[in-house]
Amino acid sequence: MATKDDLKTWLVEALESLGGRGTIVTICKAVWEKHGGELQESGNLFFTWQYDIRWAANRLRRENVMKSAEISPEGLWELAGR
Repeated sequence: MATKDDLKTWLVEALESLGGRGTIVTICKAVWEKHGGELQESGNLFFTWQYDIRWAANRLRRENVMKSAEISPEGLWELAGR
């Protein structure tokens, strides 16, 4: 069963597949296409994952894996170091 912590890994994976940046919609589509089945089997996470992925993004920003919201163009999430 997937957990909120898995969303951090999946978010990085989705950003990498999108060339290091993407909108929340394109990122969520990429996560769903690859991990939709796992999300469906994850109890309450299935109903909250699109909110929880924002939590994951904030954690990744604090860990310097993603660029801060102040640096990235509005509406884009970006991996750091790109």
